[in-house]
Amino acid sequence: MTDQQPVPPATGEPAPEAPRAAKPASDARWAATFREITTGPFGVTVLAFVLALVIGGLLIIVTDPDVTAAASYLFAKPADFFGAAWSAVSDAYSAMFRGAVFNYEAPTFARGIRSLTETMTVSTPLIIAALGVAVGFRAGLFNIGAQGQVLMGAAIGGYVGFAWSLPPVLHLLLALLGGVLAGGFWAGIAGFLKARTGAHEVIVTIMLNYVALYLVAWFLTTSAFTRPGSNQPKSPGVKDTAQLPLLLGDQFRLNAGFLVAILAAVFVWWLMSRSTWGFRFRAVGSNPQAARTAGMGVASSFVLVMVVSGALAGLAGAVQILGTEKALTGGIAGSIGFDAITVALLGRSKPLGIFFAGLLYAGLNVGGRAMEASTGTSINIVLVIQSLVVLFIAAPPLVRAIFRLPAPNPVVVKGASA
Repeated sequence: MTDQQPVPPATGEPAPEAPRAAKPASDARWAATFREITTGPFGVTVLAFVLALVIGGLLIIVTDPDVTAAASYLFAKPADFFGAAWSAVSDAYSAMFRGAVFNYEAPTFARGIRSLTETMTVSTPLIIAALGVAVGFRAGLFNIGAQGQVLMGAAIGGYVGFAWSLPPVLHLLLALLGGVLAGGFWAGIAGFLKARTGAHEVIVTIMLNYVALYLVAWFLTTSAFTRPGSNQPKSPGVKDTAQLPLLLGDQFRLNAGFLVAILAAVFVWWLMSRSTWGFRFRAVGSNPQAARTAGMGVASSFVLVMVVSGALAGLAGAVQILGTEKALTGGIAGSIGFDAITVALLGRSKPLGIFFAGLLYAGLNVGGRAMEASTGTSINIVLVIQSLVVLFIAAPPLVRAIFRLPAPNPVVVKGASA
């Protein structure tokens, strides 16, 4: 044969392997991006919500009477059991969707989107109050007194709204300002006590919740806050000049407070990410000793953080009374202040996350009521789902373990050019 054959190395060493084809840098980038999305905070949040819905579905199955009846002859006719289980879960969750997002069974489009507008209305004070709680969280302070600050903001903002007579725009702005000042002052008490005496803000703000609750109850027994000739603990209605205007007409409750919530989210983003004060707040929250060494006033920062946090919660109360309730009652705040803590945790104390977390939380509440009215499913199932979402988001390793996700380690892209 004349063809030359490859000669093996004389030293007996194995022949060198052919070089592998380099993975394109674009593919590596996409792989890194996909892994970051699926294993990062966003992916974990979505999976936590899905997991909570699955567990909620199991609870619906267990408590549904039709499923329970079909379970008595499961082995004789398993199709009846699984059919009843599917109907129970699908009917409940479709009713929740119709009540919170879009009612596709409504005769008109306006009736269909009323569910979404109601979710937006309920989410408005939640988002604003949660932004205030998040400011405290990111500065290392736990403002558990948002409930009391919402109450004080509603009381003072409402008083300006129904007791004063001013031109339309000025009246509304002063009523909102009254709520902001009342909430900031109420939270500033806790900040001042922490700065001067070291009193823990959690204990002080919790106690101030009760003080605000009974103070507002006393307000409603005085002539300044009660309707003339009425024995009911309810204030006069807010004057038209101080009411937040409706955005979509009289057939919807959605008002300009939702725009205020958006502006508040933008303000908190600028404050915490772009301003000098925000850097100071985050520095004090990360390491007070290092901040003090760098010349930052830690005590004054504590006071200012609580004032800003309470001011946002007070704004939430003012928006609630000027836009939705339009009269002061003892239950004006509902559970807004406490739910705001949950929303801040769901949103990971970031303005954009809080905005969508507030919509989600409000949607579960609004949709849960529609689900209960339509299918008879207990509203407590929704409360369980909300609690499970918070639990799973607070424990990302648990979610990753259930779905067998890798840890969110950074992926190094080799050979990628800038």
